[in-house]
Order: sequence, then C-alpha cells, then structure tokens
Amino acid sequence: MTFALHRIALLRRWIRYTVWFAGLIGFALSSQAFAATPIKFILNWKYEGPQAWFFVALDKGYFAAEGLDVSFDQGDGSAGSIPKVANGSYDAGFGDLNALIELAATHPDAAPVGVFTLYNVAPFAFAVKASGPIKTLHDLEGKTVGGAVNDAALKLFPALASINHIDASRVKIVNIAPNLSAQLLERGQIDAASTYVTTFTFAEKAMGADPSKTIRFIRFRDNGMNLYANTVFFSQPFIAAHPDAVRGFVRALNHAIKDVIADPDEGVRHLVQREPILNTDLEKQKLLFTLANDMSSPEVATLGLGDVDDRRLAQSIDIVVGALGLPNKPQPERIFDRAFLPARDARIFKLTP
Repeated sequence: MTFALHRIALLRRWIRYTVWFAGLIGFALSSQAFAATPIKFILNWKYEGPQAWFFVALDKGYFAAEGLDVSFDQGDGSAGSIPKVANGSYDAGFGDLNALIELAATHPDAAPVGVFTLYNVAPFAFAVKASGPIKTLHDLEGKTVGGAVNDAALKLFPALASINHIDASRVKIVNIAPNLSAQLLERGQIDAASTYVTTFTFAEKAMGADPSKTIRFIRFRDNGMNLYANTVFFSQPFIAAHPDAVRGFVRALNHAIKDVIADPDEGVRHLVQREPILNTDLEKQKLLFTLANDMSSPEVATLGLGDVDDRRLAQSIDIVVGALGLPNKPQPERIFDRAFLPARDARIFKLTP
C-alpha cells in the first residue's frame, strides 16, 4: 500500500470512529434529556377502592406519557402522609388538607402545597352505636373515643370541641389499631370511634352488619366544620424544580378518574392486582360510596373536580387556626395552588357516567 493510500485509509477510519462517538454522545444526551422524572408518592392508607385511579394512571401509561416514573407506597392515615412529604421522604402524597393547614401555620417553609382536591365533602365523623346513649357531640363528655394515631378526624377533635363548646378534657382519647375500631365499638371497649364515614361503613359491612341499622354517625360537617379533606399535594422543592411534572401528574390522574367513573370494575381490577386478598365487590362499593359521598360537593358542577372555593378554603383555614390556637394564619394560595389544575375543558363536572 502506498503512503497516500495508507493516509486515506486512516482518514476514513478516523471519520468512522468520530461519527460513531458523536452518535454515542448524542444518544446519551438525548436519553438524559428524555429520562422520566421520578415521583415517590405516599398514599393516605392501605390499598382500597377509592385509590383505584392512581393505579389506572400508572398501569395504562398515563403517567409515563407525561414523562413521569411514579412509585406508590401505602400510608398509615390521612394526616400521616403530610409530614412524610414535608421531611423529604416523599415527593408527593394524598392526605388531609386540614393537617396541611396546621403544618403550614407552624412550619411554613416545610409544608407541602395542595394541587388537586378529591374529597370536597368532609368525611370526618364519630361512629357510635345506634342503640346507645350518644346522640350529639356533647354526649361524648365523660366517654371514651378511640382513633388511630394518624387519624385525621381525631386530630381535628380539639377544633371541633372548641367550636361546639365541648370540654375536651372530659373526653378520654385512646389510640387504637384502625382495623379494630368497629370490633372495639361493638364490644363496648370504646364509646365512639373517630373515623371517616366511608371507612367505618365498610368495616361494619365486612363484619356482616348493616351500618344503617347499627351505627349512628355524628358528622363534623353537621357541627360547624364544613372542611375540605383529602388532597393531592407536592413538596415545595419538587414544585420549584419540576412544575411541569406536577401538571403532568394532575393531568394523568384526572384522565384516570374519568376512566374509573366510566368503568369502576376496571378501576378495581387495577387495585386488586396489588392486593389480591381484597374483596373485589366490597372495594367497588367503597369506591362508588366515596364518589357519591366524599367527592360530590355541589361545587364540582361549577368548579370541576380538583378545584376549591376560595371563600370556603379561607373559612377552613380560620376554623383550624383559630380552634387550635396556631401561631400564624396561612393564606389560601399557600395551602392550595390551582395553577396545576387541568384546563377547564378537561375537568370533571359530573361524577357519574
């Protein structure tokens, strides 16, 4: 081979390797640019019917289509998910908006921000025996109330007592395992259970009882606390770093809720894949009960699911801050940011097919 031909061969080889290396770098940069944004999400409770939309969005690729890699962990109470996001253990969660208000009043720099409210009807209640002597809140004085450590209703009891002029010191509070509340009430080991109406209704049904005959619910909303409840929220650092990811998560979830409303059976199937021991029929009933009772405020017809009424939210903040004697009163926009809601024409205004 002549010297000239040798140089040409070397040049061709150099060009080939240069093109290959440039392609490799380009692929790496493009993969990095399009890498899915991870979101660690803590649920309000153990797997149950009213969480079906989260898993529909995951399994049907709605989160992935938004460039998100979402992982879910089971929670231990609607109030318990808030501090787990605040301390950085999770990026986002689903839990009680009133617990978020309390944290925002005491640790404003750490408190997450609500972006999509699902439970727009306060589900908080005390469950008592229908045949028993407790008929009003004032009848709880001198009685024993049981509730889980992170039970949102129990955490709101001091506020409820203050509003209704109940001597909270005369009500004995005991912490119990939430899955035992119905049994403990039935045995007379507690006089009332702090709970969500949906949760206790289906605990009774699981025991073979008819809650419409065995249980009386003393609802917070009937006693001066017309509050919002479970809401999707994100940490402040995540919102600052990934605002488009927050919008994408809400958009995907909204899409999945539409699917579940149209086909509840499909929604429950996605849930039961995670926990095959669940009773499919009971979880479907729980899902439909939640849609009808916890998510169907008249506001939905005008605002769309996910949004809140500013005046009502401000009143909720006043109630929680005043009754608990909190040091600061957060502004509504600090508690809930509607900038991440779906476009109005994509929202849900009716929770039936």
